[in-house]
Amino acid sequence: MPERQTELFLPKDVYNARPEENIHDCPSDSVHVNNRLVLWFPAIIACLLGACSEGAWNNPYPDGEETSNVMYSSFSERPKHLDPVRSYSSNEYQFIAQIYEPPLQYHYLVRPYKLIPLTATRLPQVRYLNAAGRPVSWERDEPIAFTEYIVSIQPGIHYQPHPALAKDDEGNARYLDLGTDDLEGINVLGDFTMNGTRELTAADYVYQIKRIASPYLHSPIAGVMREYIVGFDTFRKQVSERYKDSPKGVWQDLREIDFVGLSVDDRYTYRIRIEGQYPQLVYWLAMPFFAPMPWEAEKFYSQQGMEERNIILNWYPVGTGPFMLTENNPNLRMVMEKNPNFHGELYPSHGEAQDREKGLLDDAGKALPLLDRAVFSLEKENIPYWNKFLQGYYDASGVSSDSFDQAIQFGSQGDVQLTELMQEKDIQLETSVTASILYMGFNMMDPVVGGDSERARLLRRAISIAVDYEEYISIFANGRGIPAQGPVPPGIFGNIGGEAGINPYVYEWVDGEPKRKDIEEARQLMALAGYVDGFDHASGKPLILYFDTPGAGPGAKAHFNWLRKQYQKLGIQLVIRATDYNRFQEKMRKGTGQIFQWGWNADYPDPENFFFLLYGPNAKVKHSGENTANYQNPEFDRLFEQMKNIENGSARLEIIRQMTQILQRDAPWLWGHHPKAFSLFHDWYKNVKPNLMANNLLKYKRVDGEHRDRKRAEWNRPNYWPLIILFVLLLASFIPAVFGFYRREHSTLK
Repeated sequence: MPERQTELFLPKDVYNARPEENIHDCPSDSVHVNNRLVLWFPAIIACLLGACSEGAWNNPYPDGEETSNVMYSSFSERPKHLDPVRSYSSNEYQFIAQIYEPPLQYHYLVRPYKLIPLTATRLPQVRYLNAAGRPVSWERDEPIAFTEYIVSIQPGIHYQPHPALAKDDEGNARYLDLGTDDLEGINVLGDFTMNGTRELTAADYVYQIKRIASPYLHSPIAGVMREYIVGFDTFRKQVSERYKDSPKGVWQDLREIDFVGLSVDDRYTYRIRIEGQYPQLVYWLAMPFFAPMPWEAEKFYSQQGMEERNIILNWYPVGTGPFMLTENNPNLRMVMEKNPNFHGELYPSHGEAQDREKGLLDDAGKALPLLDRAVFSLEKENIPYWNKFLQGYYDASGVSSDSFDQAIQFGSQGDVQLTELMQEKDIQLETSVTASILYMGFNMMDPVVGGDSERARLLRRAISIAVDYEEYISIFANGRGIPAQGPVPPGIFGNIGGEAGINPYVYEWVDGEPKRKDIEEARQLMALAGYVDGFDHASGKPLILYFDTPGAGPGAKAHFNWLRKQYQKLGIQLVIRATDYNRFQEKMRKGTGQIFQWGWNADYPDPENFFFLLYGPNAKVKHSGENTANYQNPEFDRLFEQMKNIENGSARLEIIRQMTQILQRDAPWLWGHHPKAFSLFHDWYKNVKPNLMANNLLKYKRVDGEHRDRKRAEWNRPNYWPLIILFVLLLASFIPAVFGFYRREHSTLK
């Protein structure tokens, strides 16, 4: 906020004493002047203190936003892809998921996670077909050759205002056939004077799926979709053939190329046909990859001269969602504002039992979005962000290791509590176990730690006991995590809790909770494997193992030292091989690493999305898949193929139990831990509930701007007393000069 300019002045007669008044009585004049200064001093102080009422000088936001319905957050690095066909990271999704709308979404409040329509009128209709294309029932024994998903979307949905959709007076596209001269004076998207819109159609969804299959757009999910969507590879070949000689940047009109697995029934209905069964496809239909793309936008951005001006789809997205990106300045801030063409949606009217008590249903039935604007400022470091959060200039914050002790304390029972500082500020805390896993993997192709021999298996089990993940969570994660017993996190179907779910090769069930087995048991396993006290019984040489890791950032030394100590419990010498990320990736692709650390965040809430990380045909070396351990067990693979295509229920859960037991026995991973997310937010920030699957959460948030403004003023009140004291001292030093000047003038007049 600009500083208020406060005029500091003395009475004019102090500086301009009329000589005719009392000129013969210097002592009385001195008293007269001094008394006037004393009389004016309170007025001077009042002027200084009056400036305090103007609020904090450190407010980083413009005037007029103090009580507005604006959310303030941040980003730490520039989003690389804002085109939904390529975006696949959380820092990009915080923007594009508010702009683009796939047909489905997750219910904000209901748990377990539940898919509901977004632009669709209902969940997709599913048809099963035999090899001849005739409908069959999945309940019968007849083989299912294809599955069709029929998606119907709501009529009357329109895109945000955008130049690509602008029309001239005759109804023709205004900006889709531009020449070089037409771009004179155009530097940003806002320089185009006309905007337009049109209705969302089923063809827009089909067009986007074709973009996923395009070989030129390099969608990260193309490899997954080509396994299922009928005609995927054929379409890719047709695109390659048609545009192989086209210059870079030329628009590829994918509407003209047939895709057997996709069809448009009518203006609001389309179909996706897949090979066999893949129930998980419905989860993909809730991700931005499957959001619609108007062909006009792609053609608009492909015109000559656009890329040179950075007027591209990766910079200026266009969607039907509740928000649109109105400012993209990744060196300063990014701003999202309410889409004036948004089709409308209501805040949920039901959720879990405790949601009403928590105030999460106070806005039930209100029109979304609840915010008018969201401002994301660039913050590369945690500490500046944290300090601004405490001052009320950010509405919510995570908890980094730097700020953990200032924010969080543990009660006598180990329960998580907020510190007094947080409670005094009425800051709230939400915690949740993330749908992710951080694990340590063994390269199963390695001759020492890999393979399916009993010796290697015993070695892996011994290490699994020795590496104390409870200690790791306490030291390196500030207690924010739970040890994993298998690959599936809590909250996902297939996670088996309690005594039935513990890993019996690593834990015992003691007093109602899992307890890591004693290190002596691990040493006995080492002896059975032929490694007594860490020496190979056959060769007499010490056992040396290698941990491969990408780079060594802040805190890595402490982590590496801790890791070495875990292996030293068994007499194993662990050598850390830190390389750059590209070299590490090369080791993983070639299978030359031995032990490594990796992680996985769920794409969707299904156990298949975790078990496939250990499925043989997904092996990293042989098949370039996500099975980084290169684990292969024929029985596990058979069960996986059986499990992945059936509905959740007792039959599926029994298969999952068997799969989990195989993995616990073979120990291709140290199962590591499932991280916990800690989120802090001010009490003026409403409707906060962790949703680990949904990305389009901004529309549900609300702020009480007036309450926020009062708190900011209270927490950021300027301290003027040092300035006042300095002014008084300066004034005191100035008074003798005034008196001296007055005496000299008086003497001259005499």
